[in-house]
Amino acid sequence: MNRKDQRRLRKVRRERGDAPRLPDIEAALGQVTALLQGGRAGEARALCQSLLAEQPREHRLLNLAAIACFETGDAATALTLLETAIEHRPDFVDAHNNLGNVLKAEGDLLRAESAYRRAIEIAPTYFDAHFNLGIVLEAMGRPGEARESYRKALDIQPDFLPAYLNAGNACKALGEFDEALAYYRWVLEVAPHHVDALNNMGAVFYELTRHDDAESTYRKALEIEPGHADTLYNLGVLLHDLERYDEAVDAFERAIAVRPHYTECFVNLGYTMHKLGRLDDAERAYQHAIELDPHHAQAHANLGDLQLSRGEPTAALALSDSFLGRHPGDTAMLAFKTIALRESGDAAGARALADLDTYLHTAELEIPKAFADRDAFNAALAEHICAHPSLVDAPASHATRKGKHSGELLVEPRGPMAGWESSLRRAIETYRSALDASAAHPFVVSMPARYRLTAWSVVLESQGHQMPHIHPSAWMSGVYYVQIPEAVSASTQDTAGWIEFGQPPDHFHTRVAPELRLVKPQAGMLVLFPSYFYHRTIPFEASGRRISIAFDVLPQRGPQR
Repeated sequence: MNRKDQRRLRKVRRERGDAPRLPDIEAALGQVTALLQGGRAGEARALCQSLLAEQPREHRLLNLAAIACFETGDAATALTLLETAIEHRPDFVDAHNNLGNVLKAEGDLLRAESAYRRAIEIAPTYFDAHFNLGIVLEAMGRPGEARESYRKALDIQPDFLPAYLNAGNACKALGEFDEALAYYRWVLEVAPHHVDALNNMGAVFYELTRHDDAESTYRKALEIEPGHADTLYNLGVLLHDLERYDEAVDAFERAIAVRPHYTECFVNLGYTMHKLGRLDDAERAYQHAIELDPHHAQAHANLGDLQLSRGEPTAALALSDSFLGRHPGDTAMLAFKTIALRESGDAAGARALADLDTYLHTAELEIPKAFADRDAFNAALAEHICAHPSLVDAPASHATRKGKHSGELLVEPRGPMAGWESSLRRAIETYRSALDASAAHPFVVSMPARYRLTAWSVVLESQGHQMPHIHPSAWMSGVYYVQIPEAVSASTQDTAGWIEFGQPPDHFHTRVAPELRLVKPQAGMLVLFPSYFYHRTIPFEASGRRISIAFDVLPQRGPQR
């Protein structure tokens, strides 16, 4: 019966003098709830439809009907029912939270965030909304805000283990490894056999290059659950780094046996097979990864490198062109294409794609008004960075060697980073506006309308450096130099401590030397460049600290942050 028929029936009853036969709503709500809790969502949905025919404005019934619809696979109707419930009762906090849940499941994370925040406005101590908001913020790449949401959830319900685990994961993403370990230990105090907590703790030990602790923690998790695919994968990555390639292959293959659609595991299995010289096995692993995820850029790039190692640069170039035809502007594949062009004999094409003259830009960053001069600004930045809780010895998954690396700097308390971010955003807009919008160059064509920033610091001392790398998730990247050893900034001949562009990592099987560009860093200098430009820091022996802030411009849908 549709709504028009329902109104017509009520009108007839009024004209006949019949009293509407309304069910006991509290009993009805209890019956629906019992059906949902018993896993009988279909029956709950049918009962709700019957009840709503008589009470279409009952907000609690609309909310339960939405849950039943969602659990039976009808998210569209669930959204309509929740919006109707909120229309009738704007302060109905459960409906706002459930609206966020449905939107989150549908991948509409921005609207889900808004729904959860509205629930929190209505009921600041509503635990579910804080916890769910943290999950959405994590999924949106905003771990600092996610951590705060989990902390607020734990203030309300301090015994909820998933919030401790997720808070640890957010801290790990921020590079705040000591705090992450503390959260995982709290979980393990209550649940010593919590495999996810052990796996994630092992991953933190890996980042801290505490390899023995990482391996023993992974193996403890596998004693509890031998088929825990993520732990097997992480163990494989560790064993690969330790050059225990045969053991790594075994770990990856065990993970795949448990989870046959584990794309990343096939990619790393292929990479390890390549190290062992088992090229046919490596190719099969890469092809399997591509079958599972045709959009996986690294799997394609690795397969292209395999073709280079076989002396087939034309095939590698064709593969990169095919992928970029489907995914224009992909950072990882643009980086590989520069290599494939050069290896194919097209030096001019490689030079045009990695156009250092046009797209590598240096400038001075505007000094925030709160500081008397650049020296005062840089001194404040250096003090903030060196005291930052996330600053640790070079994490294993980063390019830094013999130095320190921070986690996310654009989190509270920001201190001088707040002014730095404002000045940087103006510099980025100046750079973007100077690009030739009519150019067909893939860097310009892929320029995002909206973006978010992420920033971290690298602190190097004597012999410190960064390995050649790109920033595959970003569109544009850059570095701001806070402090440079005097011997580095004064040198005109010795390039130690300079930043170099153009050199790919050693693991690529190249035969043709790349064209390089060196830039001498100076305190106060800002360097901007496309994220697919390979770059590294030349090791230096000079005394004194080399402090820089690196950052990424990450494409984003929805409002800019």
